[in-house]
Formats: sequence, structure tokens, C-alpha cells
Amino acid sequence: MREVVVAGVGMTAFGKHPGRSITSLVTESVGDALADAGVAAANSPIGAVFYGNVASGLLQGQESTRGQHAICECGLQGIPLINVENACASGSTALNQAWLAVASGQVDMAIAIGAEKLHVEDKSRAFAAMTSALNQDRLDELAADLGHSGTGSIFMDVYARFATWYLQRSDATVEDFAAVSVKNHEHGLRNPKAQYGGRLTVDEVLSARKVSGPLTVPMCAPMSDGAAAVVLTTPELATRYGAAPVRLLATVVAAGHEGTYGELVPNAARRAYEMAGVGPADLDVIECHDAAAPAELIVLEELGVCEPGRAPALLRAGETRIGGRLPVNPSGGLQSKGHPLGATGLAQVIELVDQLRGRSGERQVAGARLALAENAGGYLGPDAAVATITILGG
Repeated sequence: MREVVVAGVGMTAFGKHPGRSITSLVTESVGDALADAGVAAANSPIGAVFYGNVASGLLQGQESTRGQHAICECGLQGIPLINVENACASGSTALNQAWLAVASGQVDMAIAIGAEKLHVEDKSRAFAAMTSALNQDRLDELAADLGHSGTGSIFMDVYARFATWYLQRSDATVEDFAAVSVKNHEHGLRNPKAQYGGRLTVDEVLSARKVSGPLTVPMCAPMSDGAAAVVLTTPELATRYGAAPVRLLATVVAAGHEGTYGELVPNAARRAYEMAGVGPADLDVIECHDAAAPAELIVLEELGVCEPGRAPALLRAGETRIGGRLPVNPSGGLQSKGHPLGATGLAQVIELVDQLRGRSGERQVAGARLALAENAGGYLGPDAAVATITILGG
């Protein structure tokens, strides 16, 4: 396999974009990524496009050739395109496939794109689209098991269950969950492309409207619109085009197993560490899938960053804040930056590429040299259906 680097990245601001189409969002993100890589869409050296999207079929009615229509205005038409749908890990799975195309020598340059428009007039349609990630043959059984009320996102019931289990097996408190939200919203305040950002207090988070179990609104990722794109190539081509390459050291896609819990992310992380030749103690910065605040603490332990039950201590000591020993979600994470399903995994990678290049401005992690992104999605019960781990080196 050939060495692969990230040559260019681009993303839209995440948030509500009622007046824009997915095509418009994709065109912006792709244009920025190509410019960052030093290549033009016209006569592009890109040999393959991998397009991640989750809900366009259900929400915009665009099935089958989603990516082919999404790229129709960004100059990539005529290039082989593969549509990727892998729940909330669609974007990072597209990245994995783009890596494989370049690493294998099938193409010399590939682009991974992720996009989503979750804001629709009838919000219940967006919630129903998320529910489609559960086994439809067992939907009533799963909903009853999770105590789903029939309104809102069923995935917040999933995260509420994880949060309750974590409270039972650790010394974590609901105040810790609120503190994660406070931290990530402060980080998001420094990110001009984040959907939300602000200064909250623990009391404000805890007194906000309840969503499910111990979760309140600020602890939960919002629905978002947005797009992101990442260009991959060889180190030699990146240098030729004047890009600032970042090494893609590992990209792993792992599958869940029905009836198990707590094995998916650790298994994916072990494979990624082995592929990259590093360990959790080597990491300088992490972006993780904090669709709900407790997930950040749970994932840190699953990544091997600390011993089981020790993540709250890292949080309380300020080690996971910007300026701490191991900043987590400097972008603001899903809670603050936003969560446009198909674009989320690529946005995590873009944040880490910016960190490793030293161009993150007020949220820059000093001396960042090794970064990890964890992205997960779907539900098999009781764990997720898919998880990805991406490791990048400066």
C-alpha cells in the first residue's frame, strides 16, 4: 500500500441553511477543498469521488444517484463516483474508501464528500429519518425497550441509556455531563463554522429542558445542515501541487454486533493504533462523536486514553480543555459545531487537519502532532452499528 496524505480540506458553516440546496453546500465545500489542495476542478487530477449522505432519500426525495446530483455544479462530473451510506459514519467511511483507492494505486487522487440537510419544515420527518437507522422489523420492540415516547429523536433515548449505565459504573455525575457541554460550547465559541457557541454554566445546562433521562437540550447535538470535503493523494503529488500535506496514518471501519456493548470502539481503536504504530498516550488532540455529552467521557475510556471510570477526573482537572494535556473536541464537537450526519465524520478530520497545520486560530492546540477522530452511527442494540477511527500525523 502507498502512503496517503490529506492535501486539501473544505467545509461550510454548520447550522440552518433553509435557502440553500445540498448541491450548493457541496459546491462550496468541494471548491474550498480543491483550492486548499492546489488543484482546479477543470482538468482535475481527481480519479474517484466518494459521497457520504444519510437522509436525502427520506427528506429531499433524492435516492439512488444522490452524489451524482450533489456534485453537478462543482466541476467533478464525469469522474467515477461511489455513494456511501453508513449511518452517522457515512463521511468517515467515504474517507476510508478514498484512502483505499489511493493507497492501492487505483487512483492518484480522490475526494471524500459528506453532506446533509436535516432542517425541514416538519421536524418529525427528520426524527423519522433517524429512526430508520434501527431494525425496522423490530422497531416497536426496540422503541419499547428504550422507553421512546414517540416524539423527538430515539437516539437521545439510546444515549440516555448509555449515560445511566455510565453513572452506575463510575463516579461520574450529571454535573460532569453538564461540564462536558459547558466545555464544548466554549470551544465552539472559537469556531466560526460551528452552529452554536457560547458561555454556559453547569447550572444553566442542568436546568434546561429535559430531553431523555439525564440529558438536557445543551447536552445533545442539534440537527444541522452542512457539507465537508477532504482531498487525498500521495505525498509526491501533494508536494507537486503546493499543498500542505498531513499524513493519514490509519483509517478503520468497524462493525457492531447485536447483543454486545462496549466492544465496538475499543476494537476499532486497537486496529487503528496498530495500523498507525502509535498508542493512546501519543495523542495530542481528539475529536469524538459526542452526539450527547456523556459519550465524550465514555469514548475517552474506550479509546484507552485513561482507565475505566477515570474520564471524569480528566474533565474535572481541565485536561480535556483547550490548553489542557489532551484537548477533546476543540471544534466544539457535535454538541456545539453541529451534526449534519453525512458530513460529521469529515468535519472531524478537517478540524484535526487544521490543528496539525497550526491554522485553528483561537482554538489552536499548541504543539499538536498526532490526532485521532472517532465517529460512530446506527444502532444494533445495545451498541452502535458502525464506528470509525482515523489517525492523522503532522
